[in-house]
Amino acid sequence: MKLDELLSIAQMPGARVLGGDNQVNITHIAEDSRRVEPGSLFVAVQGSVNDGHRFVPQALERGAAAVAGEREERPERLPDNVPYVHVPSSRQAVALFSASFFNFPSHRLKVIGVTGTDGKTTTSTFIHAILVAAGKNAGLISTIRAEIGGRSYDTGFHVTTPEAFDVQRYLHDMVESGTEVAVLETTSHALDQGRVLYVDYDIAVVTNVTHEHLDWHGSWENYMAAKAKLFEALNSGYRKAGTPKVAVINADDRSYGWLKKIPTDIQSVYGLDRRQQPDISAEEIEYTAGGTRFLAQTPAADIAIELSLPGKHNVYNAMAAIGAALALGIPKDAIRRGLASVKQVRGRMEWVNEARPLGFDVVVDFAHTPNALEKTLELARELVKPRNGRVIAVFGSAGLRDREKRAMMGHVAGRLADLTVVTAEDPRTEHVEDISAEIAGAVASEGRTEGVDFWQVHDRAEAIAFAIEQARPGDIVITCGKAHENSMCYGTEETPWDEFGAVRAGIARISGGGHG
Repeated sequence: MKLDELLSIAQMPGARVLGGDNQVNITHIAEDSRRVEPGSLFVAVQGSVNDGHRFVPQALERGAAAVAGEREERPERLPDNVPYVHVPSSRQAVALFSASFFNFPSHRLKVIGVTGTDGKTTTSTFIHAILVAAGKNAGLISTIRAEIGGRSYDTGFHVTTPEAFDVQRYLHDMVESGTEVAVLETTSHALDQGRVLYVDYDIAVVTNVTHEHLDWHGSWENYMAAKAKLFEALNSGYRKAGTPKVAVINADDRSYGWLKKIPTDIQSVYGLDRRQQPDISAEEIEYTAGGTRFLAQTPAADIAIELSLPGKHNVYNAMAAIGAALALGIPKDAIRRGLASVKQVRGRMEWVNEARPLGFDVVVDFAHTPNALEKTLELARELVKPRNGRVIAVFGSAGLRDREKRAMMGHVAGRLADLTVVTAEDPRTEHVEDISAEIAGAVASEGRTEGVDFWQVHDRAEAIAFAIEQARPGDIVITCGKAHENSMCYGTEETPWDEFGAVRAGIARISGGGHG
């Protein structure tokens, strides 16, 4: 696509070309100079840490055909033939240009956005499974995979929502494959950074909004305001014929008071607290190691639900998914079959079967927030109670991220885990020892003794192996925080990481021999 054609489709107010050849061919749009390829339009974004304008030379070295940015003058040493597009907002520009490049694919799809602190991936997976059970050609973009045209692509994103160009490319591929409905896991970062601007959502779903990402947002209120952008976008987005804008919100969550005030065509409220008079609720809830059963009460009909995933949090995830499904008119039998079809979500309370012959369980879970860790350990306590087992938790906290949650997670583990092993989780440029010490101090304040019922083991593979060595019949070892992610960040480099591989190596170390 020629640059002048792209700008003509985008119609961005205030955008103007300053020199260069506006007939240059654009094949890609990038906001990270490391992702520039020959033919790219490089959009220099002013970030919280780095100013993208500084990386124009690197973008040119990698073959950028054009540059856009907020500075009013052409960058120094920009070759005469390379056009420079001055834009009022680089973040808006990269999203608008990306959507324009693919001719606004979300106009031709029904789009469901799922946001929240915890449970986004599971809820997105539930919704997608229901749509498939109803015979819909459905697409999915989640933390762990993309489903497009019946094909599955492993993502393993270290950030949940990809860059704007990738989002629009996925949506375009869905349109090309005949997709009717797209489910998009949508983070507060993506909303705040404009990565999903010009994605025209029809249904917005929230799971919960708890303590997370306050390093970026500064306060819960700012974090909540970022999440709320998904719901505000319902009214400002493109309207598709015969498709109402629907908000699915959690009456039992702190976010409810905020989100219920945002006007939209339809609000669908779910929850267990009957005082809030939710539209969708659950009765006769039964938890087992093999899953969860409950009776979903909805305006359409009561639905007997059987989940393969255990825990109260999955009742909430399922109710949120039911709310989205009902907004699309999905019949109750498809809802029931779709939810039952989800046997496992990668890295969400995923049992590692190799431990079973040793008499204990090892579970991999993504819990990386205080709320998620609490729910995970509470569930584990319920599961070990009948067999008089112990809960052994392995976790850390990410460097250069929300520091407050480190102590909060330490307190949770100190209260709910019998044994705790504190370790690395993407320390980045911080010292693992410093992060671990903050967590360990909170564990100790709950009456735990280091070297007796909690330890600091800074190498994550060694920490996992050590925890498994402590296990005895009836116990559950839970490794939290990495799950599906296929890299670990030390310094500024991403190094390969395989949580399941580390668990299996730890099991292999004790297989066939005695253990404590």
